[in-house]
Parts: sequence; structure tokens; C-alpha cells
Amino acid sequence: MDEQRKKQDTCKVNFHDLSSIKARLPEIAENIIQSCTDQECYTHVDYEPIPSKEGVIEIINRLREILFPGYFSRDKIDPANLKYAVGQSATSLFDLLSEQICHSIRHDCLRYDQPCSECDEQGYRLSLHFLEAIPSLRKALAADVRATYDGDPAAKSFDEVIFSYPGIFAITVYRIAHLLLNLGVPLLPRIMTEYAHSTTGIDIHPAAKIGKSFVIDHGTGVVIGETTEIGNNVRIYQGVTLGAMSIPKGASDEFRGRKRHPTIEDDVIIYSGATILGGKTIIGARSVIGGNVWLTESVPPDTTVVIETPRLIYKSKKQKKLRDSLKAAHQSG
Repeated sequence: MDEQRKKQDTCKVNFHDLSSIKARLPEIAENIIQSCTDQECYTHVDYEPIPSKEGVIEIINRLREILFPGYFSRDKIDPANLKYAVGQSATSLFDLLSEQICHSIRHDCLRYDQPCSECDEQGYRLSLHFLEAIPSLRKALAADVRATYDGDPAAKSFDEVIFSYPGIFAITVYRIAHLLLNLGVPLLPRIMTEYAHSTTGIDIHPAAKIGKSFVIDHGTGVVIGETTEIGNNVRIYQGVTLGAMSIPKGASDEFRGRKRHPTIEDDVIIYSGATILGGKTIIGARSVIGGNVWLTESVPPDTTVVIETPRLIYKSKKQKKLRDSLKAAHQSG
């Protein structure tokens, strides 16, 4: 009986402590609300909506259904229902895309005090232009898939490449985002490529210019900067950085929009861990850049660049045991 009363008393104390703690929540909430008016912090408290990250992800998923029919579709697609399925997907995609484009354009108009650009009408028009370009987009991605399969003996089928290769997913999202960027859509392209970055570890800026039959093998840690230009039939491996040189502190506005990243010409192979920096750096056609190479200057066509092979030291257990015995004998002597 005493034990049960003791437990009840403990529960009363715990309940009192919890009530005291939660009583502070209104004050804490008020402080958070006050911080929303602090000019040093970032908020978007407005009557106009901004683009939705979840909406952007849904657009990517719907686009994959259309770009690769039957692979990522919610329902089975066969020759009998292809026309209906694609029509439904295109209609749904138009609604989703136009809504997010409208939000993006309106966001820029209000945030940067720009003149009215008839956001809704422009959003509908740009969405239509994007949908019209899907057949060309499908051909570009088909070339990427074929190049990936042809260069990878581990790939057993095109299906495997489309379903499971992170490089293809990152390139797909990049080509979608790049097309939207070229149409003049703000904000959405960067949200898309950063989503692919967080999913695959492959960071491709939507403004980079990439030719046909592009391959990213393995992919983790690849970085392709904003003003990078890549030709046709280029293959890069994991950990490759196509980046910019460091800029002086406070000089970012001066360099904004300028060519800061390298140019990679046709038929180049860049192996894992290579770093190529600078807007004036050009890697000539058909060149091969070896693993872990650091480059800040141009390379002429048909050139192989590798790090000099380091001296390797092999030590067997027998050698270590003999060395330890000799050391012990020397110390005892």
C-alpha cells in the first residue's frame, strides 16, 4: 500500500513539473514570432505563395512517367492504353507545372519589386512550351542511357540503367531543369537539381551546358558548376569536380554571371577524384584525365594527364617478425 502511494505522489510531482515547463511555451512562441520581424533572419510571411518543394518533387516524378513510359508509371501501360495514360499524365503535369511556375514568377515579381509580368498567363505559356519539348528531351535522355549501358560491362540491360543508375536520375533532372531555365523559369530549376543532389550525391547546376551521350559512372561526389561547358560523348567518374577558383572575399557580385568553370570538349574521359578548375581551363577533345589529378590550366586535344605513379612499399608479416627480432637482439646486446 505504501509503495502504491509513493508512486502516486511521484506522478503528481512529475505532472506538476511538466505543467510548469509547458507554461513557458506561449512566451517562447511569442519570442519566435518577434524574431520573424528581424531583418537579419529570413522568412517568407506573405499572402502570395512561394514554390513548394513537395510540388517540385511531384513534377519530377510525373515527368519520369512521361519521359520513360511504363518504367515509373503508377499503373501498367500497354499499347491499348498508352494514348490515354500519356494524355492523363500530360494534363496532370501541365496543371502541376503551371502552378509552380506561376508561384516562382510571382515570387520574383514581389520579392524583387519587378513590374507585373502577367504571372498566370506566362506560367501557362511556359508550361506548354516545356511540354512541346518533351519528345526532344526523351531523345537526349535515350542517348544518355545508351552511352551509359555501352560503357559499363556491369549493366545487364537498358532497364537496369533506367531503373537503378543514380547518374541517369541526376542527368534526367538536370536536363529537365536546364530546359526550364532556358525558358526563363526562375527558382524551380535550382530546387530540382538540388533535390537530385540530395538524393544521389551528384551536384549539377541547371545552367551548365552538357552535350549528348553524357555519362556519370557511379556518381557520388560529382560537382558540375554553373558555367561548365561539356561536349558530346563525355564520361566522368565519381568524385570529379568541375569547379571555379576561389574568389576574393566580398567579390561574389563581380564574378556573378562570368565564366568561372572549365570547358570539357568532345570524347573526354575524366577518372575518379579529378579536380578541374577555372573558366579559362579547356580540356581538349579525346583527352583522358587520370584519377586524383588537379588541373587549373588547359590541356590540348588527344592528351593523357596522370599523376606520376607513387612508390609503393610492400611489407609481409615475415619481414615484420624478422625486423622485430633483430631490433630486440640489438637492444639486448
